[in-house]
Amino acid sequence: MTNVSIIGTGTMGQAIAAVVGRAGHTVQLLGQNDLDTPANGDIVVLAVPYPAVSGVLEQRRGELDGKIVVDITNPLNFETFDELTVPAGSSAAAEIAARLPNARVLKAFNTTFAGTLAAGTVGPLTTTVLIAGDDADAKSTLAGIVSSGGLKAIDAGGLNRARELEALGFLQITLAVNEKVSWTGGFGVIA
Repeated sequence: MTNVSIIGTGTMGQAIAAVVGRAGHTVQLLGQNDLDTPANGDIVVLAVPYPAVSGVLEQRRGELDGKIVVDITNPLNFETFDELTVPAGSSAAAEIAARLPNARVLKAFNTTFAGTLAAGTVGPLTTTVLIAGDDADAKSTLAGIVSSGGLKAIDAGGLNRARELEALGFLQITLAVNEKVSWTGGFGVIA
């Protein structure tokens, strides 16, 4: 059994908590009022909007050492929905990894909506979680949780693939914002 701490109690945090719970693992949900509560999980999921990540990292820097830290953010300009806010060739996950050199940073869950995580499907397909990271054991651990929670997991490669995952997440969000796809729909993967 793995202990998973999820920082963020919004729809994504709750949907990820449900997947983890279905897989039989323990979940700690931490919200804005839990700043003084340590994230005690072996895995810590950053389920907050990208602009809030910096504050979370500052608040919890030392306690994330040695842990698997999962970045689910899509670093887009939420005012215009027309650009990513990280430098070209970089990613939110790469920036987080640079700030947490003693953590094992993964990118995951950013190409799914909360509705597809909760339902376990995207249309007729099982929801797929794409996982990028440089630590094979960390990716395997997260993939095991995702799979035992009823979803598919695909290793998308090294952490340098996070920029493509963020571009895919950005595209999916802008399609939903512009009502081209629903928030309960999105991209599916046939593997």
